[in-house]
Amino acid sequence: MNGKPTGTPAGPLAGVRVLDLSAYIAGPYGCTLLADQGAEILKIEPPDGDNLRNYPSTLSDESRAFLGVNRSKRGLVLDLKKPQGLALLLRLVRDADVLVHNFRPSVPKRLGIDFDTLQALNPRLIYCAVTGYGETGPMKEKAGYDQVLQTMTGMCALQGKPGGPPEILYGSVVDYYAAALLASGVASALYEREKSGLGQQVSISLLRSALAMQSARLIWAEGEPADVGRDMRSGGVTGIHPTREGHLYISANTARFWSALCEKTGLADLATHPRYDTVKKRATHATELIPRLHEALSHKTALEWEALFGDEVPCAAARRVEEMFEHPQVTAEDMIARMPHPVVGHYRGLSRSILFDRTPGPPPFGAPTLGQHTDDLLHELGVDNAAIAHLRQEGAVR
Repeated sequence: MNGKPTGTPAGPLAGVRVLDLSAYIAGPYGCTLLADQGAEILKIEPPDGDNLRNYPSTLSDESRAFLGVNRSKRGLVLDLKKPQGLALLLRLVRDADVLVHNFRPSVPKRLGIDFDTLQALNPRLIYCAVTGYGETGPMKEKAGYDQVLQTMTGMCALQGKPGGPPEILYGSVVDYYAAALLASGVASALYEREKSGLGQQVSISLLRSALAMQSARLIWAEGEPADVGRDMRSGGVTGIHPTREGHLYISANTARFWSALCEKTGLADLATHPRYDTVKKRATHATELIPRLHEALSHKTALEWEALFGDEVPCAAARRVEEMFEHPQVTAEDMIARMPHPVVGHYRGLSRSILFDRTPGPPPFGAPTLGQHTDDLLHELGVDNAAIAHLRQEGAVR
């Protein structure tokens, strides 16, 4: 898709323009969540592009991660280290509503795009900085990455098996949660601006994100020792189990679900046995229960058990993510969209993250190639072709 979509339904953030200077996942996907709600996102990359474009991918000429993180944006390239490139960004800032970046705290001032400088140009600007560890403190200048923060904040220690080594949670969970915090924080700042007329700085950090994800664990009552159980897992029956073919996750933490599980697996004698009548007791006596459960589950496949349990036992057969493209529930909810792209032709990906019935917003479109909309956006600024050619020759744009 070239240029802004026209003639499409307005989203709740229609008319909001966001300048996305961020890279990797947290900042860019936070901006994508704003795009899902109707905001116009301009992805502004340096000449070498967002480093996520360089991540390993089985797509020959594009990064699968970049496509998935950056839908529904128009892209341009500005070299902010060149005076002409910085001048163009400052022209964009004057009419923007939001600017997002993930530079370390000392970098914006050096580039001339710190909050005070930009607020002087546009007092209504919402300025969102995504950092690894925050704007202050001894670690503020360290580069932050998802799995570094997982490891630092105890997530990996709790993910590992008892007595075993720490384990990473794959899927960039800290980044994606930070993205959700970004979208929420920016939307709140925009709402407040409607009353005050003023912008403000919104600070998001991966450290805050990692700790926020562990709010149920991050409780230390007065008088408690340091080494107390903080794991939220139920243990025992709740978990992933082998079947005749495939694996099945089962959650049976209520009396009703436990009773249904026992009945449907032929273990009715366990349903009301006083030795197993609470979650804690079932966890305590897991070594007695699990062999019997596994023997019962071995008579059917994971998909067969999933169908048999239906609504009576919360469960899911373990699937590959590829199966989600055609899953009947995903299809019914219209979660997958087909998007055109100048390099890969078309690709299917997530359509939108939130549904609004009255203001659904425009349909998603493909992530931009590097500098795909540079000329279009500079024309909108009133820059003519000759000037664009000169800027490109000087290396200020691409």
